[in-house]
Amino acid sequence: MSDTGALVYVVDDDTSAREGVARLIRSAGLMTKTFASGEDFLAAARPTIPSCLVLDVNLPGLSGLEVQKELIKSGAQIPVIFLTGHGDIPMTVNAVKAGAVDFLTKPFDDEALLAAIRQTLTSDLKEETRGEMSQVGNQVAMAAESALAYERLQDQRLYLESEISSECNFEDIVGKSAALRKVLDQVAIVSPTGSTVLLHGETGTGKELFARAIHNRSPRRERTFVRLNCAAIPSGLVESELFGHEKGAFTGALMQKRGRFEVADGGSLFLDEIGDISLDLQPKLLRALQEHEFERLGSSKTIHVDVRLIAATHRDLEAMIRNNQFREDLFYRLNVFPIEIPPLRERQEDIPLLVHYFVARLARRMQKHIRTIPKQAMEALVSAPWPGNVRELENFIERCVIVTAGEELKVPSPELKRSLSRTAAPASTFEEVGRQAIVEALKAASGKIAGRSGAAERLGLKRSTLQNKMRRLNISKADYHGPVN
Repeated sequence: MSDTGALVYVVDDDTSAREGVARLIRSAGLMTKTFASGEDFLAAARPTIPSCLVLDVNLPGLSGLEVQKELIKSGAQIPVIFLTGHGDIPMTVNAVKAGAVDFLTKPFDDEALLAAIRQTLTSDLKEETRGEMSQVGNQVAMAAESALAYERLQDQRLYLESEISSECNFEDIVGKSAALRKVLDQVAIVSPTGSTVLLHGETGTGKELFARAIHNRSPRRERTFVRLNCAAIPSGLVESELFGHEKGAFTGALMQKRGRFEVADGGSLFLDEIGDISLDLQPKLLRALQEHEFERLGSSKTIHVDVRLIAATHRDLEAMIRNNQFREDLFYRLNVFPIEIPPLRERQEDIPLLVHYFVARLARRMQKHIRTIPKQAMEALVSAPWPGNVRELENFIERCVIVTAGEELKVPSPELKRSLSRTAAPASTFEEVGRQAIVEALKAASGKIAGRSGAAERLGLKRSTLQNKMRRLNISKADYHGPVN
C-alpha cells in the first residue's frame, strides 16, 4: 500500500449498509477497511496515511459519539463523517460541534457521500502531500459525476480482493443440511453464467445472503452489488430509485440522481420483494431487463447498462399473474433460473450450528464470554417452529445473549415456551389470518375503504397502508363483493 494512498474507514453494525458504503467507496478507486463495532475500529492498527472515518451514530457497545470522543482523547487526527437516521440529527449536530466534519442523513445520496469524502481527504492533507492527493480527489469527483471510474492501483486491487473474500462468501450462510446443500449447489451452478435468478422463500430465510453469494461467485464480483427492497419504498418513488431522475423532474428533485441500474452497471442488482412493484412500472422494468436500456425520469436520453439481475420474493407470482397483478412476460424474464430457499423448519439440523454462530458473534459484539449452551435449551430451540425463520432465531438469540451474565447462555423459558406452542405454519398461513381480517372489515364496511366507518378506520390503519396490504395479499373486489371507492 502506497504512503500516498487514501484509506476510508467504515464503521457500521449493519452488514448490508456497511458493505454497500464500502463498495461505493471502492468504485471511486479508494481503499476502504470496514468494522462492525467502534471497539473493533479503536483496537485496530491504523497506518500513517491520509484517511477519514465514515461512522454510524447508533452502534452497539460504544456509540458513534463515544468513538469520536475516544479518538479526540487519544489525539488521533482522523476526520469523521457521521451517517445518521432522521431521529439522530440533534445528537449528530452535537458531534459536528465537537469536531466531526460532516453528517449525512440516511438514506443518503451516493454522490453526496463521495463529495464529503473528497472534501475531507483533500482538506485534511499535509501541505507536502496536497498536490499528490488532488489526483485522488479528482477520482472521487469523477465517480460522483458518472460512476464510471473503476481504475485501481495494483496494491489497492490486492487489498480489496482480500477484503471482499473475508467479508462475503459462503461462510456467511451457515448450515450443512441436505436442503441447504441443494440450494448452494444451485448457487454454484448459476453464479458464473450471468443469467437472471429468481429467489423464492418465506420472509426471514436469508434471500439477500444467497443473492450476495451469487454475485461474489460470479465474474462480476469486482464490481458493485446494489440492492433495493421494493416493498420498503413508497410506490411513487420506486421508478426514481430504479432508473434515476433529472433535476426538476418532479417536486423535490433538487439535483440529478443516478438510479440503481446505473450504479450497478457492470455489477449485480438485487431487487428484493419484486412482487411489490406496481403494474404501471413493470413494462419499464421489463424493457430494462430485455434491452439493457432506459431513460431517467425527466430525460429523453437513453442510458445503456450491463447489469445482472437477481430478484427475490415471498409471494406467489403465478397466482398474481392469474389475478392480473403481475405481468406474465416479466415473470418469464425473471424466472430464468428459479431457486427455492427452504424455511428453517425444513433444515432443523442446521439450527444448532446457527445458534452457536449467532451466540459467538453477538457475545463478541457485546463483550461477553459465553462458553456453553444448556442441552435442554438447545433441544427446545431445535424443536421450535420458527415461522420467522433464521431472522426470528437470530433475534431470539440476541435477547438470550443480552440477559446472559455468566458463561452459560440463559434462554428465557417463557419466551421459548411461547415459541414452542406456536404451530409450525408457513408464512402464507400467517398472511391468510391478516387477509381474512381485512376481507371481513371490507364486508362489514360494504366495500368502503376510507372515510368514516370504512375498513381502514375499523382496522386502525391509514387508507394507503390498507390499500398496500390489499395489493400484497391479492384482495380484489370479488373477495368482499362490495364497491371499491
